[in-house]
Amino acid sequence: MAIKVITTKDGSKSLFLPDMNETYHSKFGASTESEHVYIQSGYYFQQKTELAILEIGFGTGLNVFLTAKAQQNDHRKIFYESLEKYPLSTDIIQELNNFNVPEDINLFQQIHQIPWEAPYEIVPGFELKKRQVDLLDYITEQKFDLVYFDAFAPDKQPEMWTPEVFNKLYQQMHPQGVLVTYSAKGSVRRTMQAVGFTVARIPGPPGKREMLRAVKN
Repeated sequence: MAIKVITTKDGSKSLFLPDMNETYHSKFGASTESEHVYIQSGYYFQQKTELAILEIGFGTGLNVFLTAKAQQNDHRKIFYESLEKYPLSTDIIQELNNFNVPEDINLFQQIHQIPWEAPYEIVPGFELKKRQVDLLDYITEQKFDLVYFDAFAPDKQPEMWTPEVFNKLYQQMHPQGVLVTYSAKGSVRRTMQAVGFTVARIPGPPGKREMLRAVKN
């Protein structure tokens, strides 16, 4: 599948898939969107001092990068597992690394260069494990406090927004675990509620009025 590197409105890089007519992030700002949806609305909302985070869609590694930056400020102990069925090529990753600060350049490189399928401490107190696996084939005994649900949009990848998927995630979460996603579709909200989540519509990032945040009862 063809992939094109694009620059979004906040200057951060993302990817465009012409065959799907879909971008990995909002054209209004890749970094701005991820910061709002996953960091401000998820990471900081979940107040535990030790967090196990599950990410659905490693993609460009941006959510890992922003979470590691946040963790360097509050020094929480983090275990972060990220699932990606189709990792990006090295050439694409190099094009995405357009950071200006040497520490950020090095952090982004490290996130992508560590091996898959094994945990590595990328910064003190932050352990990352990347898994090349489909969510429905994913098996773990780990329970999670926070889920970043960053699959492609429901109309582009409907198989990722089903009761089966959200029930699997519900079972993998601790009580009072939090799931955040950029989507605000009514069908997605109803599917989450049907498997047991309490779901709230909250303000979305620039260019999007709302997003969803779900809590396991």
